[in-house]
Amino acid sequence: MKVILLDELRGKGGEGDVVDVAQGFAENYLFPKRIAIKATPGNLKQLEERRHNIAKREEKRLADAAALKEILEGKSVKVDARIGEEGQLFGSVTSAMIADAIVQQLKVDIDRKRIARSHAIKNAGRHEVEVDLYRDINATVTVLVGVDDEPEEEPVVEEAETEAVAEEAVEE
Repeated sequence: MKVILLDELRGKGGEGDVVDVAQGFAENYLFPKRIAIKATPGNLKQLEERRHNIAKREEKRLADAAALKEILEGKSVKVDARIGEEGQLFGSVTSAMIADAIVQQLKVDIDRKRIARSHAIKNAGRHEVEVDLYRDINATVTVLVGVDDEPEEEPVVEEAETEAVAEEAVEE
């Protein structure tokens, strides 16, 4: 089913884009939340009339995302977490905790849903976290869990040492 997006839909497109989605997804999610409308000839004609305004808003969003990337790129934030023996955390560091740390320390408001994590952070140390700002504009932020700002080489050595200790324990 072809729909016209009224807002950004991750992985599909931005405002004003005509995309093809499953009918159930459109009827049960996109239409009730007013994220999209059906791509009828009348709606497509209205879209063409609004293209200029949509292009202005898109330029502003891209500029805002680029400015935000400049602020965030390469910065580090410290997240406080309870750490047990051998650098293991009690629980894990969540996206909400990272977003709160960015807001408090860098004074930049980031939605927790924009923080992309490939795996859960369950160890103390430095972790690179990607923040999806807008479409293909991403920033990388270093998250320090239970450590002060120290060189990157030290946690890598500690991880190698703990792996060696774990392997020796398994062999015994």
